[in-house]
Amino acid sequence: MAKLSQEELLEQFENLTLIELAEFVKAFEEKFDVTAAAAVAAAPVGVAAVAEAAEEQDEFDVILTGAGEKKIQVIKVVRELTSLGLKEAKDLVDGAPKPVLEKVAKEAAEKAAESLKGAGASVEVK
Repeated sequence: MAKLSQEELLEQFENLTLIELAEFVKAFEEKFDVTAAAAVAAAPVGVAAVAEAAEEQDEFDVILTGAGEKKIQVIKVVRELTSLGLKEAKDLVDGAPKPVLEKVAKEAAEKAAESLKGAGASVEVK
């Protein structure tokens, strides 16, 4: 097996996805009985920021994907959640998929999603 230079190794790592790279680091740690704490600190800022953002998401969007059969009930729930007027709430429901709430806490997003699902709507929380 030919020995790869540091530059060739970096080119190979550049083509990996973040998940593949994380799996490689874990396998490397297990095989050589080391921790990659120093390597993580040397990782590009963009990769570290993406990993951190994925782990610590604290703002969620509640997106109405469909009104279902009980459209009037869904409109009522949308009005309660957003304090929109009747016309604006109806337009939002008719224009699904649309965000109902944006950048809310996880608990508020889950509660809103439950209320909308209870009214017969289909909902996504992102």
